[in-house]
Amino acid sequence: MQFRLGLTYVLLIIVFLGSGNLLLAQKSTINGYVRDKSTGESLAGASILVDKTTTGAITNAYGYFSLTIGSDSCNLKVQYLGYRTIEQKVSGNQNRQLLFELEPEGTNLEEIVVTDNRLESMINQTQMSVNSLQMQQVKQVPVIFGEVDLIKVLQLMPGVLANSEGNAGFYVRGGSSDQNLILLDEAVVYNASHLFGFFSVFNSDAVKGVDLYKGGFPAKFGGRLSSVLDVKMKEGNQKKFSGSGGIGLIASRLTLEGPINKGKGSYIISGRRTYLDVFTRMLNKANVKNESWNRIPDYYFYDFNLKANYLVTEKDHIFLSGYFGKDKFGFDDGLFNFSFDWGNKTGTLRWNHIFNNKLFLNTTAIYSDYTYEINNRLNEFKINLSSQVKDLNFKMDFDYFYNDKHTIKFGFQSVYHTLRPGGFNGGSDDGTFSFKQQISLFGTEWGAYVQDDWEINSRLKANYGFRVSAYSQKDTLYAGPEPRLNLRYKVNETIALKASYTRMFQYLHLVSNSSISLPTDIWFPSTKRLKPQKGDQVSAGMVKVFKKQNVSITTEFYYKWLKNQVEYREGTQVFFNPELEKEFVFGKGWSYGGEFLIEKQEGKLTGWISYTLSWSKRQFEDLNFGKPYFAKFDRRHNLNLVGIYSVSKRISLSGTFVLNSGNPYSLPVGRYTIFDPATQNFTVVPVFPERNSLRMPLYHRLDLGLIWKFKPKWGESDLTFSVYNALNRRNPYLIYFEQINDSNGNPTKFEARQISLFPIIPAITFNFKF
Repeated sequence: MQFRLGLTYVLLIIVFLGSGNLLLAQKSTINGYVRDKSTGESLAGASILVDKTTTGAITNAYGYFSLTIGSDSCNLKVQYLGYRTIEQKVSGNQNRQLLFELEPEGTNLEEIVVTDNRLESMINQTQMSVNSLQMQQVKQVPVIFGEVDLIKVLQLMPGVLANSEGNAGFYVRGGSSDQNLILLDEAVVYNASHLFGFFSVFNSDAVKGVDLYKGGFPAKFGGRLSSVLDVKMKEGNQKKFSGSGGIGLIASRLTLEGPINKGKGSYIISGRRTYLDVFTRMLNKANVKNESWNRIPDYYFYDFNLKANYLVTEKDHIFLSGYFGKDKFGFDDGLFNFSFDWGNKTGTLRWNHIFNNKLFLNTTAIYSDYTYEINNRLNEFKINLSSQVKDLNFKMDFDYFYNDKHTIKFGFQSVYHTLRPGGFNGGSDDGTFSFKQQISLFGTEWGAYVQDDWEINSRLKANYGFRVSAYSQKDTLYAGPEPRLNLRYKVNETIALKASYTRMFQYLHLVSNSSISLPTDIWFPSTKRLKPQKGDQVSAGMVKVFKKQNVSITTEFYYKWLKNQVEYREGTQVFFNPELEKEFVFGKGWSYGGEFLIEKQEGKLTGWISYTLSWSKRQFEDLNFGKPYFAKFDRRHNLNLVGIYSVSKRISLSGTFVLNSGNPYSLPVGRYTIFDPATQNFTVVPVFPERNSLRMPLYHRLDLGLIWKFKPKWGESDLTFSVYNALNRRNPYLIYFEQINDSNGNPTKFEARQISLFPIIPAITFNFKF
């Protein structure tokens, strides 16, 4: 019933807004697009300002804007980070559609002139708790093995924690990894990792922009409690054919893009593949006659991005994009055969339509699929384990630019989920023994929303909205309201105070026994017994900018309440369990903390300093004797320093320093022995304290990088050198106790052992562009 009322509310708004122009007949409206002059790429978040006034507009996610002005002529100023500002005089006595093409300041970081636009936007916008990344900056931050990874750069932002060392998984403000909504061109990516979590699935050459929302979520987003990672792919070069790529130690990549009917559309194709398997096969082949040789498993991953768009009419624009990626791990020694494949497939078909100079529509059909499969064979016996989550999604999003005081967004979506958790089958080759089990679960998720960005006066601005969501699975129906509110109070031209409140529901759950995200983690839908997760978050903070120095300081404090949290019972068997749902236990959680960010994006020295102080706790009646305990991703202190220094037009240096408190974990604090007279042996029984009551040692790491640019006749190129863990710090990845026995095999003592993953790792990558 709540969902129907919400949808009716949205439809009434559509009818009302369709006639909104009658209320503003005495004014004129300027609408159109802002694009990159060199490639034709749309620029989301560009500012269009009426000179010497506070009137202005911001382009939406597709580069579209609409601006209502008075009847007099005026000068428009169009600005975007890293581009030259342009001005144009427009007449105020008629509606017009314009195309603004901005010219990049340059390809070298020191040449980029950052206007006051970015700092003004930080002060003026109501949105808080969001981190946006520029790809030219991402590519300069040193990372492991020299592979550019946008998620690893996001892990250096306040409020974002890495799952573990080198891992591309992340936690946001005390939430679990499944509480992050990860979108690639609006399609959900259910597992965003390659190489068991050490790389993300996002090829930086194909990515246009990245926004991470940690709170104050826009009303169009739903389905997760902790964050929204919105990744947008490039659209392709509309002006000319071009390409780029790179050759690294473990992977190479190539991107090609060009126009379709020049000026009407474009395409981009991007691929990446590792070649670890080439070397391991050579080693295995060289040692085939060596009986003491331990055969090395095969492993490689690949991903493939493609996108095309075409301007059908001046009011209709079609986009088609897709992602295909897979990891393949295998071992075969003739007796034992093992293979493990996992990967994502997504497809997005989008239609942009301009109804009039104020109403913009984006209609999207989306396909998303994540599957993993494990195959084992030992002699004549074989077994197969698999899991899948697949979505069919349809959504419509409207932007209504009512006037310079109100920008209204509304829409709805429907997602059909198909989940097959923990399926298995197997048997013998002769058919004398066989078994099979496959659970298939289906559900439908709906959402409808409306929000308004309202400039109440020159100091106070509000972004308020309402979303209603619902989920049905067989005879079970869940629905709930999700109010949203962001407030901004502008103290003066350099200081703004902000606050937000958000409620979110989550209908799909990732339940894992591991402290890191693994490909074998299982997604499970809400059922009659498994209720949706619910989260409420309040945030408050301040933004201070220093325009002369182009420096911004942001502080935020948050508190988050989590209900219907899900964990496994102790000792749960995930596979071969037809009643897995009965192994879930339910509880609550809460997290709170403060975040601090100093950022500089202009000059020879750029970068940021981030610090997070946070707490995250959980409480389950069936775990830890019902007492609260620290979540496995609770980390008290998190400090990150990132610096990029342009020595010259050809050479730039970079470095990052990470200092973290240790994660909580559980280990025995004592043991007692039981003597068995029948066997004359002792059995050691460990004594565990409360759950996650111990802490790993302090973690710190220094990474260094150098980029040396060249100007060959055919385009651009560079050599990127990086050193991961330059101080060779042996940070703990895992701590365990090793049992020491006497000559009779009886335990005499236990010694603590530490496993560390990465020593110092140098890397070099050759990048090119033509």
